[in-house]
Amino acid sequence: MLPTHNRADVLGYAIASVLWQTEQDFELLIVGDGCTDETATVVESFHDERIRWFDLTKAPLSGYANRNLVLSKARGRYIAYAQHDDILFPDHLAQLIATIRASKSEWGYSRPLWCTPDGYCIPFAINLGDAEELAHFLNVENHIPSCCVLHTRRAMKRVGYWPEDVERLADWRYWHRIIQSRPWRKPAYCPEATVLHFRARWKTGPEYDPAAVARLHAAAQQGGWWPSALKLDVPPGSAEQGIFFETICPDGVVSEARIAELRAGITLVLDRLAWTWIKEAGSHLT
Repeated sequence: MLPTHNRADVLGYAIASVLWQTEQDFELLIVGDGCTDETATVVESFHDERIRWFDLTKAPLSGYANRNLVLSKARGRYIAYAQHDDILFPDHLAQLIATIRASKSEWGYSRPLWCTPDGYCIPFAINLGDAEELAHFLNVENHIPSCCVLHTRRAMKRVGYWPEDVERLADWRYWHRIIQSRPWRKPAYCPEATVLHFRARWKTGPEYDPAAVARLHAAAQQGGWWPSALKLDVPPGSAEQGIFFETICPDGVVSEARIAELRAGITLVLDRLAWTWIKEAGSHLT
């Protein structure tokens, strides 16, 4: 499901990234929540019978009622989420489905990879298989974008749909219901990044980033050690999604080498963070 509201400028990148999935057996449900720009034209430019376009009037608050209306029409075994300003890697569905099946869970996610307006990719580490991290996720805060999540349709049928009476964070509340309805089944974690997640346009400043992401962003800007694969030049006034898309898909062909470079860069960052912690811990112990 891909909900959208007036982001015709970048929606095409999101749709293209769904259609290039290596797992090709899917339907793409695009939920237009009171769109008044050229969204319909962008959707109609894609001639693919798997796309189902729902051009709906604006629903209250953040439009969760429209998402639920469309989710009720879903026919797949699994439910995945795209966002109109994010870009999926080609193996996104394949990776998450394999992770869910291997763990016998009903809800899973991939490693979040936050992309900043100035072109940095910031990897996030959150393993809900750890009891302490899961408790923090359930009781304090959520750092997993909905585009990183996949769950079974069976879970949706059991717990119902997204809450419609909240302004924000309906996805987080929904994940709570699914996870807590089967507490003996831990969430399934795919440690590979499978999505480029961008800050929403209305979130105009870095204060909207999670604190950990903001700290890593500052380190990336100042340290001189950040992998070049995780930093792109974004000209002022440009949509960063377009820059990232063209890098991953130059001349209309997906670059597996570029995606491999991104993932290798993530490993370098996480190793550097681990080494920094080890050095600091060692200085306290000696």
